[in-house]
Amino acid sequence: MTRTKFAALGLLAAAIVACAVNPVTGKKELMLYSESQEIELGKQTDAEVAATYGVYDDPALQSYIGKLGQSLAAKGQRPGLPWRFTVLDSPVVNAFAVPGGAVYVTRGILALMSSEAELAAVLGHEIGHVNARHSMSQMSKQQMAQLGLVVGSVVSQEFAKYAGLAGTGLQVLFLKYSRDNENQADGLGVEYSRAAGFNPADMGVTFTALEKMGDLSGGRSLPGFLSTHPLTPDRIAHVQALLQPGDAALARRPEAYLRTVENVVYGEDPRQGYVENGVFYHPALRFQFAIPSGWTVENMPSQVTLVAADKNAGVILQGGRSTDSAEEFLKKEAADITQSGGRLLSESRTTNNGLSCYEQTYTIPQENADAVQMKLSCLKKGDWVYAFQALSSASGYAKFEPDFKRIVASFKDLSDASKIDRSPKRLALVKANGTDTLQAIFKKAGLPEKLWPPFAVMNGLEIAAVPATGKLIKTVR
Repeated sequence: MTRTKFAALGLLAAAIVACAVNPVTGKKELMLYSESQEIELGKQTDAEVAATYGVYDDPALQSYIGKLGQSLAAKGQRPGLPWRFTVLDSPVVNAFAVPGGAVYVTRGILALMSSEAELAAVLGHEIGHVNARHSMSQMSKQQMAQLGLVVGSVVSQEFAKYAGLAGTGLQVLFLKYSRDNENQADGLGVEYSRAAGFNPADMGVTFTALEKMGDLSGGRSLPGFLSTHPLTPDRIAHVQALLQPGDAALARRPEAYLRTVENVVYGEDPRQGYVENGVFYHPALRFQFAIPSGWTVENMPSQVTLVAADKNAGVILQGGRSTDSAEEFLKKEAADITQSGGRLLSESRTTNNGLSCYEQTYTIPQENADAVQMKLSCLKKGDWVYAFQALSSASGYAKFEPDFKRIVASFKDLSDASKIDRSPKRLALVKANGTDTLQAIFKKAGLPEKLWPPFAVMNGLEIAAVPATGKLIKTVR
């Protein structure tokens, strides 16, 4: 019996008995993963999320989010999970959870919200997804569908290509919840918020702002809230229908919340890298390199990815501390390529802007597709090695080779103080005087005009509105 058949039969046997009781509904449901497996997946994904997207460096803010999250989780059906709540250093507007109790909010969504009740509702919603095991249920259906054991399983196209628990990792972040899942999580968020003493009506406030702002992922690998939590027209009405007369007397705490998120970084943080006039600069790591015209750039804590205008070629830059030389580092990295059938075409040793550089070019066969050609370029800079991976189809490689060479050849130390000394925008608060319109407040605060529309939404006001005396208005400095 082959290993594949054995695994399939093993999963089939498990499925026969894998009807678990849902912690929220109390009803039996198909579930191929135990709670211990769910927790283990969560731990693995939690580490990947932190490494890939970056944790926001503000212990006080992290503690604030953690305490509120724990108080909400204690009101739910699975208080014994190893709950953890984290602020990610991303301008993308999103909140999400992974199986096993890890919940995340981005600094982008923190800037959007305006009260502690809003935050409680959002955290409660994500806690609801975990408690109801929505991700694990969809993963179970996917496993069954892949074995041909379930006909007509509804699984998102994005998730369909990922098979099972092993290797799923960050892909769980891109899983779209069903309408029923979202409505259930909304209901649980309302329930937990109310139980913790917060007015759940503020969930509708957040949804209205998200609807006006749209999906602000900006093409980044981290999806926006609306991408992973589809906001159907009836969701706000559904939340409204769940409210009770006594909710209005519960806490909102807008000032306490705004004072806590005051000074949070808003938008992209140039200290982590930025593009200006066709050059990528990284002030913290002190390097720069050229970006070919028309190419797009995605900058993440773990790597910088460049994609050609026609999307037929790309370059990935990664770096890390290493005692290896550039050549030693590259040969270790290339071992996986040769084991996968890659064939070495060429190699070279050069000095690039005073940095030792070693390069190898490979062709890598693909089943039922054109071979891929990859050029690996490693440069030694201080105690770091930086590795560029340039890829395209083998047949199209010649077209992109000049761009590949220019990117690597332009990599050098960053010493220009004007490029290094860059500070991010930060959320600031001003008190309304009761006579100025929101637009006038923005103008006096020096808020760039292009930011007036989004900041009007973030303040929950029309641009021509006159905020009440003493109301805290969000702007930037």
